[in-house]
Amino acid sequence: MKIFRPEEQIHIIDNEATVEETIKDIVGTNVISDPFYIFDVGDLVNKAIIWQKTLPRVKPFYAVKCNDNSLVLEILAAFGTNFDCASKAEIKKVLDLGVNPTRVIFANPAKMASHIKYAMSKGVYLTTFDNKLELYKMKSLHPSCNLVIRIRCDATEAQCPLGIKYGCDPLTEAPSLLALARDLGLSVVGVSFHVGSGCNEPAAFQRAIAASAGIFQLAQELGFMNMHLLNIGGGFPGDKNTSLDKIANIVNDALNEWFPPNNGVTIIAEPGRYFVASAFTLATKIHSIKKRSNDESHIMYFINDGVYGSFNSILYDHSVVVPKSLYDYSRSRPICESSIWGPTCDGLDKVVDFVNMPLLKMDEWITFENMGAYTIPVASTFNGFPLPKVFAVANQRIWNKLKNVVPISVCCFATVPIVATIKMIQSEPIEDYACKENIFNYIQ
Repeated sequence: MKIFRPEEQIHIIDNEATVEETIKDIVGTNVISDPFYIFDVGDLVNKAIIWQKTLPRVKPFYAVKCNDNSLVLEILAAFGTNFDCASKAEIKKVLDLGVNPTRVIFANPAKMASHIKYAMSKGVYLTTFDNKLELYKMKSLHPSCNLVIRIRCDATEAQCPLGIKYGCDPLTEAPSLLALARDLGLSVVGVSFHVGSGCNEPAAFQRAIAASAGIFQLAQELGFMNMHLLNIGGGFPGDKNTSLDKIANIVNDALNEWFPPNNGVTIIAEPGRYFVASAFTLATKIHSIKKRSNDESHIMYFINDGVYGSFNSILYDHSVVVPKSLYDYSRSRPICESSIWGPTCDGLDKVVDFVNMPLLKMDEWITFENMGAYTIPVASTFNGFPLPKVFAVANQRIWNKLKNVVPISVCCFATVPIVATIKMIQSEPIEDYACKENIFNYIQ
């Protein structure tokens, strides 16, 4: 029997209910004091729909490293999304959900030998490379795997540049790598690139697609006659009030120019933050307040999550978070110069250096939107502070959309209001949340 914890269920809310109202309902129970996420399933579903409409030729392979929440993976799989995995653990997590291994690309150009063996044993036969040693490893450990050469083509501005670590030079390195792959009798079937996570120069996609076309021609001249895959990587925006349109227009035009429809080439991408960034909102509680010693007008708020937890993205993903008091006190309280600090004993644990906020009190809540990307998978329990729970919510309209995509096990949706569920977490044994089936049955 499959046991579903409340945080593993999808809670049905009113069509008009907002994430902010849901957070207020939860904190209003006065039974939860740890930080928690609200996962807006509808936001994720809408992103999947927008992708299909905006980039119709590009099949998404979701970057699992961005947010490996099981419900995220299950919902994306239900909508036909495939998966970009970088390790044995990520491959296992996806396959354990019932996803067919043909829907996985092992998109790590520098793989551990044990992970290569695992991928082969599980039927994952598509991976990337960008160096000679990787080719020798694949020849020895997984010789029948289909290979995709990763080239370097960096955006001039990106939140997280990746070319410094991965990707071969398309002019000076790719020819010798392809020649070696040919001499080793390996199967190269495509080209990949990644302009950088959080790309702020859409034109980089045009350059990279044009460069990829040159590699296709070179590979075919070297005798690789099964070149059928172009992987355009990630870099797509995912925060609220951002749009896919500008990048999509450039990508669609470049694909039509260099890889026209019906030419036998499948186009894929590795979006991560696009799908999940705006779907997660974090709620944190103030547990201490003090005035700065050299400036009594500056208020220091201490909250129950920090850079060793959800806000690790500040250090590792170069994110800038925007705090918001759960209730609007702007008209009833003075606005103060403030900073926000995490709970650990490390002085580095600073979430926001400076912000003007209404004067807040202990036990009041501060929320942060756009917290779905590169937060949950990297968070730790340093100093003994717990990781936030994730509560998924979907309104009736979204639930109906999900039911129209694949059969859904209704018992895996919460049958009581989320507030009642939160209260039961404190008092009921977990067995009360039993469910015999998984949330989705996949169509392979």
